[in-house]
Amino acid sequence: MRLLLLLLLCAGCGAQPAPLMFGGARHETVVDGHRYTVYRKANQVEVIREGWAAPGEHANIRATMIAVVPWLTGCDVLPSTVRGDSGEMRARVTCPKGRR
Repeated sequence: MRLLLLLLLCAGCGAQPAPLMFGGARHETVVDGHRYTVYRKANQVEVIREGWAAPGEHANIRATMIAVVPWLTGCDVLPSTVRGDSGEMRARVTCPKGRR
């Protein structure tokens, strides 16, 4: 019973990747007071913003989510593949040789 309670508490801690991204590299950063977690696996990325955002911040947050990917992973986002919102976003990336 204690183990189950511990697992439930841990499940609510921090960003968790989608099942597709299990085993991917995890990167974290804070930009303008918002915490972002980026998962990269092969040519896919998932960006998760943690915490609350004011209604007027969402456009800037989406731009920041795209901008942190090359900064943290060294790979460029393919703009036509971006899906999601200012809370969770997924996209394909292209990585220079040696970053694959």
